[in-house]
Amino acid sequence: MPQASSLFTRLEYRLAQQLVHTRWLPRSPHTQRLTMHLFQRCAKAGHPAALAQYGHMLFHRGVSPQDKARGARYVIEAAHGGDMRAQYRAGQIHEHGCAQYPRREDHAVTWYARAGEAGHPHAAARLASAYRHGDLGLPVDPERMAYWQRMADQVPVMPEALDSREAGARH
Repeated sequence: MPQASSLFTRLEYRLAQQLVHTRWLPRSPHTQRLTMHLFQRCAKAGHPAALAQYGHMLFHRGVSPQDKARGARYVIEAAHGGDMRAQYRAGQIHEHGCAQYPRREDHAVTWYARAGEAGHPHAAARLASAYRHGDLGLPVDPERMAYWQRMADQVPVMPEALDSREAGARH
């Protein structure tokens, strides 16, 4: 039975992803509630990518401070689980701070580095910029800047992972 449950969870996750990325489907409140419900079910079932996506959606679209805090917690949990998109988002959460996670530049650098090493181009580009301008408490370091810029340039673009919302999420 666990395999059937896992298969059903994966199918629900695929459906939720389709609802998010389908351009021809109207963005009605009903569709948005259904999408959030599917991501929530998958996250509660332990699907790591769903946990990252649902946390991201709660953090950015949540109405209450509790929703945003829960979203941040889910993103951090998914980041600890190795999801590179969640690691990048965890870097953003720590860079900009929120109620549950105050601004911690050292944590932001750690998460960006993990995501960049895993192949996330925006994380590598953020570190390259930080070493170029001395951001995030890092010294200006042309050698490290060049390393992270090479990482950002050689990483192939991930079609589903890096949609326009994520690219624009860099405050």
